[in-house]
Amino acid sequence: MRYGKLCNQNDRVCRETGMPSILEKGYYMRKFSVLCAAMAAIFLLTGVQVFAKGNTDTTGQAMPVPVKGKIILSTTTSTQDSGLLDYILPVFTRETGWNVDVISVGSGAALQMGRDGQADVLLVHSKAQELQFIADGDGLKRFDVMYNDFVIVGPKTPIAYNSDINQTMKTIADQKLPFISRGDNSGTQVMELSLWKNIGIDPAKLANYKSVGQGMGATLQMADELQAYTLSDRATWLKQKNTSLVIVCEKDSGLLNQYGVIAVNPAKSDKINAAGAQDFVNWILSPSTQKFISTYGVAEFGESLFTPNAEKTETGN
Repeated sequence: MRYGKLCNQNDRVCRETGMPSILEKGYYMRKFSVLCAAMAAIFLLTGVQVFAKGNTDTTGQAMPVPVKGKIILSTTTSTQDSGLLDYILPVFTRETGWNVDVISVGSGAALQMGRDGQADVLLVHSKAQELQFIADGDGLKRFDVMYNDFVIVGPKTPIAYNSDINQTMKTIADQKLPFISRGDNSGTQVMELSLWKNIGIDPAKLANYKSVGQGMGATLQMADELQAYTLSDRATWLKQKNTSLVIVCEKDSGLLNQYGVIAVNPAKSDKINAAGAQDFVNWILSPSTQKFISTYGVAEFGESLFTPNAEKTETGN
């Protein structure tokens, strides 16, 4: 034989040729199979972990859930113009599976959409109107979500920077300075009208008062073109302040701007997505989302554009 004697079948190694026996070959094959299986298991485990890590969002949450459908969110233009919705809604979709159709209008119009059964959930900032919406049975519950504040912006002169909103409004009226009102029944316009009322002035009687029926971004642009004063929420102002206008009045306690969330009463229409609406309410009130909202604007402006203040109990019920 070329290799000498045939190896005994019971020998682990052939004594004369040094070749493995049949049993030895089987032993190594079994070890090789076990090793391959172990390597495959390790690969699958680490592969899943890498894939999961690669699909976490900015809040550190897990992989996206399957798409369930869509909800209609009716909201004020300030949440849209400020960029907040573009910041938070992709995370909501990944975490809940609900796509969101946003309809951005004034708070009054947003609430009317709820009354008409044309929206599933509302994110607005006109608390008195919101409480009436709940009292009328149009919404289920109202929750505080976050706040920022309003500012008066306009030309640098003749009004000097101050923190007295009553005096600022009186100066605008007394000196017949141009003022642009949104005129769209938004939360911002409701606030503006209350400021005039506080000092006993009907703005409709002012010669240089213009009501334009526009959203916040368009109103700011028009005020800049006309070198007029206007009331803006701070978030939209910071996001769009590439104008010649400046803040002339801020940080008065009367300028707080509170936002609330309301799931529309599903009895308003059989097309209302009650489950999706409630998921949105639960999500935006959750501690992780509240923390996420507080990060918006910090990198770009050095401050958060909204301060979360979600309440665990509803208001207006």
